[in-house]
Amino acid sequence: MACKNQYHQENGVIWRDVYELKEEIYPHRERAFYSLACNHCENPTCLNVCPVVAYYKRDADGVVVHEQDKCIGCGNCIRSCPYGAPRYNPVLKRAEKCSFCWQRLDDGRKPACVLGCPTDALQIVDLAEFDEANAVQYPAGFPRYPALNPSVSFRLPAMPKMIRRKL
Repeated sequence: MACKNQYHQENGVIWRDVYELKEEIYPHRERAFYSLACNHCENPTCLNVCPVVAYYKRDADGVVVHEQDKCIGCGNCIRSCPYGAPRYNPVLKRAEKCSFCWQRLDDGRKPACVLGCPTDALQIVDLAEFDEANAVQYPAGFPRYPALNPSVSFRLPAMPKMIRRKL
């Protein structure tokens, strides 16, 4: 919803999906989820296959930016991304994707999704201070493409503690 409000997206065009964590990684009765948009890969296929150079990668922070006004809607980026990040907008007849709100970052603000997340599940962290406990690059069910090197990490929920009482 935060992306939709920030970018006035067309109905049905979303840039972020939410998936349930598979039981083999979080084997508890409580349900846990992860949220996924563009991974801003180190070696993005979308950038490499675009015939009109509508993508570029920012040197300062690694954000993969899609310049929608340059897009011709060929779909190469959509077909090449194993994570499904670029989405086709049938009204505008072009691809769109999460830009990590780079304009907001440049102004010292958080991306709309991070700011709007009611549970603080989405965060931007300083990697120098990042606690890697419970962190994984590929949660169960997440496609593994090491050559792309996604820049997103997932911190899994802490395992609930078993409490036993004496009767």
